[in-house]
Amino acid sequence: MRRILSIFLIGVLFIGTSMAQGKKSTPAEAEAMVKKAIVFLKANGKEKAFAAFSDKNGKFVAGELYIFVYDLTGKCVAHGGNAKMIGKDLIDMKDADGKSFVKERLEIIKSKGKGWQNYKWNNPANGKIEDKTAYIEKSGDVIIGCGAYKK
Repeated sequence: MRRILSIFLIGVLFIGTSMAQGKKSTPAEAEAMVKKAIVFLKANGKEKAFAAFSDKNGKFVAGELYIFVYDLTGKCVAHGGNAKMIGKDLIDMKDADGKSFVKERLEIIKSKGKGWQNYKWNNPANGKIEDKTAYIEKSGDVIIGCGAYKK
C-alpha cells in the first residue's frame, strides 16, 4: 500500500511540475491574439481596449503571450507583459543584441502594414532573455503586437 501511495504522489508531483512550467506558445497563437485584440479595439475603443490589453490577469495575457501596443512614433500605450513600459517613448530601445527593434517595427508597419519580427526579449514566464518572434499589425493609428518565444 505504501508503494502504491508513493507512486501516486510521485505522479501527482510530476504532473504538477509539468503544468507549472506552462505550455510553449506558438507564432500562430501570437497572431491570433493580435487579431482578437484588433477586433476588441474596434468594438470597444482605445481607453477600454488599452486597459484590457495591459491587465496581467485579463484575456489578452496567456502565459508567455501578451499584447503590446505602440503609437506610430514608438510610444508604448499598452503592455500586458510590463506595465512600466506604458507611456514611455521607446523608439531608441534596443534588444540584448543591440537591435533597434522598435524602429524596425515602425519600418515594417510603414512598408507592409503588418508582419513578423525577430528579436531578443525578457520572457516574463521565466525571467530569461530569449529569442522571440512577434506578429505586429497596424490598426488605425497604433501598432498591435504579440510574440512567441522560441525555445
